[in-house]
Amino acid sequence: MAKIPHRLYLTEDQMPTQWYNLRADMKEQPDPMLNPGTMEPLEEKDLYPIFCEKLAHQEMDGETRYVDIPDGIMEEYRIYRPSPLIRAYNLEKALDTPAKIYYKFEGNNTSGSHKLNSAIAQAYYAKEQGLTSLTTETGAGQWGTALSEACSFYGLDLNVFMVKVSYEQKPYRKAVMQTFGANVTPSPSMTTDTGRAILANDPNTSGSLGCAISEAVEMAVKHEGCRYVLGSVLNQVLLHQSIIGLESKTAMEILGEYPDIVIGCAGGGSNLGGLIAPFMQDKLTGKANPRIIAVEPASCPSLTRGKYAYDFCDTGHVTPLARMYTLGNGFIPASNHAGGLRYHGMSPILSKLYHDGYMEATAVKQTDVFDAAVQFAKLETILPAPESSHAIRCAIDEAIKCRESGEAKTILFGLTGTGYFDMAAYEAYLNHTMVNHVPSDEELEQGFATLPKQPEA
Repeated sequence: MAKIPHRLYLTEDQMPTQWYNLRADMKEQPDPMLNPGTMEPLEEKDLYPIFCEKLAHQEMDGETRYVDIPDGIMEEYRIYRPSPLIRAYNLEKALDTPAKIYYKFEGNNTSGSHKLNSAIAQAYYAKEQGLTSLTTETGAGQWGTALSEACSFYGLDLNVFMVKVSYEQKPYRKAVMQTFGANVTPSPSMTTDTGRAILANDPNTSGSLGCAISEAVEMAVKHEGCRYVLGSVLNQVLLHQSIIGLESKTAMEILGEYPDIVIGCAGGGSNLGGLIAPFMQDKLTGKANPRIIAVEPASCPSLTRGKYAYDFCDTGHVTPLARMYTLGNGFIPASNHAGGLRYHGMSPILSKLYHDGYMEATAVKQTDVFDAAVQFAKLETILPAPESSHAIRCAIDEAIKCRESGEAKTILFGLTGTGYFDMAAYEAYLNHTMVNHVPSDEELEQGFATLPKQPEA
């Protein structure tokens, strides 16, 4: 039998030409989004002031199993896709494990992460509708970077509200966004009513994704020809990101493999939902039963310590309410270095799957994450993003369990991007100045106190 190659690239002809909509195979749909004014379920047209129309339709569509990827999007995808499926031979050897470890690497593009998969789609639909500009938020900066690149492709203006702590920690990520023509503002800011109100309440706040979302949505609804776009959490984003899992499954089939365990880092759910999509389909339809594990930071534990409740998706209460695992829209996480995993809530799709027992979740501390990141970098020659390193930590732990049990399980995890803009985090780890913050129950209660009154059952 031929040895499995270190890297497998599909050909362009083997790329998926459709996205997969996971909701079409769910036994029960996620609960509907609610209008914050009436507390009634939203209709598609209610989203038109915020999202462009085709994206609003994708957001509400729980029935269409496969969605054709437009030629204009496929043309841009082919610049950097398919992405490689990689066998972590050196990591396996170092761990002395019988497990086979694979990872899907999404960092081989200018934006440095998987975020470009949805950024291109959202910018394409905005351009097709005749819009002239977009607004968004970004945490660690991967989404802002990807959307800046996508807007440059399609000739759209872009305003990015970047969480203040990340804006200060990652100045070069900001510079990349500006290189592609984006305007970048630290959030909360004095440029919006929401930002001014948040700063009046706490002038020294480090910001949060919830704050930045509020500012971006406010700017979008106040400017003609402008709409808001989001890089995670939303149903439409998980749809676009399904290309990750679809490519992964095709590549593993070529190798004669199928994962026993699928692992992804979890912040809002974009890469996790995309990676697991076709494997969760198999689980939902009874074709296979892989373990699916979401890995989140212990400092922002929405799945493992949050509440399954209706909540605003933003801090300023300008967005619809979604039922999801949440720490409360007022939760301000510690200024840890996994900036992309600092959102207070989780994708409604993934929240529902977790609530119904189809998925596991675990939370890990920063220093344990960077232990894994450094070990992986030395062995596999890729410096991983802090977010991705949560998945690496879990994959290593599962491989060690295999060593102890003697089981030769097949593990697949998502390497969402590179860590070259996160050197302040690596420096803090190497200098032993990195701290682990795990919120107390009292701290979490402060966030839960900001949950809105729940609708009657």
